[in-house]
Amino acid sequence: MASECQGKSSWPELLGVQARVAIATIEKENPYVDTQVVLEGTVVTTDFSCTRVRVWIDRNRIVTRVPIIG
Repeated sequence: MASECQGKSSWPELLGVQARVAIATIEKENPYVDTQVVLEGTVVTTDFSCTRVRVWIDRNRIVTRVPIIG
């Protein structure tokens, strides 16, 4: 699905970094998406969106999953 979306679609290099750094990087590298910070354990919808990147974090605001479009 991500192939039909515009711009960069995955940021494996952001795993383990601070949320604020991840958000700034994602929004700079792909202006077509909005980021959503989500605390691990939070229930989210399963719908797909080319304009959304969820940034999963732990209580220390460290990225815990590779951010991807969806």
